[in-house]
Amino acid sequence: MERHHQVLLNQVRTFRQDVLDVVQDVTEKEAEFIPKNFRNNIRWNLGHIYLDQFMWIETLTDKSSETVKRFNNWFGFGTTPQDFTSETPKLDELVSLLKGQPDVIEDLYVNRLNREYPSIDMGMYTIEQVLVRTIFHEGMHLQAIMDIKKFL
Repeated sequence: MERHHQVLLNQVRTFRQDVLDVVQDVTEKEAEFIPKNFRNNIRWNLGHIYLDQFMWIETLTDKSSETVKRFNNWFGFGTTPQDFTSETPKLDELVSLLKGQPDVIEDLYVNRLNREYPSIDMGMYTIEQVLVRTIFHEGMHLQAIMDIKKFL
């Protein structure tokens, strides 16, 4: 593996751990709380983070998975916890999925991080570029989670 790819994957893991550390003491009930003037809760933000990385990779690579389709119904752009169903993953399942996602991404894509695909939004044409974008996006949702926690 190229050195800069190892750095990128370490960043994906480190920033993901930052999210997991912030929610380690959150209860299921707290994860459902939506403060006044907020649109979503902690549970939604976690599901959205999980969806976002796979969604962008699948958009770039023109692949589709059932997981992304299902998660998009609950955690996609424009959704809210009102879109949740009895099948929507709970806090503990989301935490488990988020913990494992960096390893899944490495296992599936480590040898394709620089492969060029037809460009998508913002001119991105490699998985490496998509991961940089999703790290930034994850940080925005980490801040949203930290803001919600102030109201717990």
